[in-house]
Amino acid sequence: MEKVLSITAEELHRKMNSGEDILILDVRNETDYNDWKIEGKKVRSMNIPYFNFLEEDEQVYAGLPKDTEIVVVCAKGGASDYVAEMLMEKGYKTWSLKGGMLAWSQFYYPTTVYRDEKMKIIQINRLAKGCLSYAVISEGKGMIIDPNQKVDVYLDLAKQHHFKIEHVVDSHLHADHISGGLQLAEQTGATYYISSGEVKDTNLKFEPLDRHNRIRVGEIDVEVLAIPTPGHTPGSTSFLINNRFLMSGDTIFVGGLGRPDLGGKAKEWAMDLYDTVFNKLSNLPDDCLVLPAHYADIQEINDNGIVGATLGEIRGNNEIMRNADKESFTEQVAGAVSMEKPPNFEEIVAINRGELQVDAEKAIELEIGPNRCAVHHHG
Repeated sequence: MEKVLSITAEELHRKMNSGEDILILDVRNETDYNDWKIEGKKVRSMNIPYFNFLEEDEQVYAGLPKDTEIVVVCAKGGASDYVAEMLMEKGYKTWSLKGGMLAWSQFYYPTTVYRDEKMKIIQINRLAKGCLSYAVISEGKGMIIDPNQKVDVYLDLAKQHHFKIEHVVDSHLHADHISGGLQLAEQTGATYYISSGEVKDTNLKFEPLDRHNRIRVGEIDVEVLAIPTPGHTPGSTSFLINNRFLMSGDTIFVGGLGRPDLGGKAKEWAMDLYDTVFNKLSNLPDDCLVLPAHYADIQEINDNGIVGATLGEIRGNNEIMRNADKESFTEQVAGAVSMEKPPNFEEIVAINRGELQVDAEKAIELEIGPNRCAVHHHG
């Protein structure tokens, strides 16, 4: 019998990006699928739970195309092998995603946002989570902003682009994913920075961002806008390069604003967020490119593969940002907040505060599921 062909998360992403006609057949249960699935701008996706295939009902194959490659996806790769094999025997062109959604959650994809003779900025997109981290490189030296837990991604990037990681920063204490900040700093000898307001009463070894107006990376100054931008968490920090690039953490998203509910004080934080958007950032020019730490929707990835938008576009598009009346802005933000917190949010915060230690397998398990750090706006 022919063996089922498996495809890695990286190969699947390549196929999705190249515009090949593929169908993703997700065989997890309907609730899991609706909560979190593989998405792409041109990707077709279907959900037929695994158990339907066990019942040997021919109807289950009714909507499946014979002329399109089908990539079968499950939680960890076992059920998808089984279904892919059944489909192959019936003449379908199938692949099974190796490692399933677990592997997809660990896939990171780097894209160069900007380069000139002095510096390069790379955005590292963790597609399954909607998490974004950044490498700022100048003269063979680098700063990593908001690294996720798979630190090898950043070590490989440093080798590939020939730079030494000297600075590692977290824009805030993350609630939806485990930070790789401290581990990366320890492995590279870099300095690890976070705002002291974010890690009060912890034993973490860190350099307080609040002590720095700027951090020098090679030939460039990265301005530390410890505004602080408390719209998200009280010690949120943004990073500004040459008034042209704003790594905004979870303060401003391309499609909206940071979720101000994760500390449970939606109303007060919404007021602070107003102050940030209309006062503290009002002097930044419209052509300043906002590069956030998260995105909420696959449509936010632009045609160059980057999640980012100019402040001008964001100011223009964002209904909430256009709403310059403090009272109604606050109501709108507090009202748009979903009460659904990210999965395992308390444990992830405890790990990032250094209060809870887990092994690598448990860490990966904890992060499975969608990111919910962005308020969705339609404007």
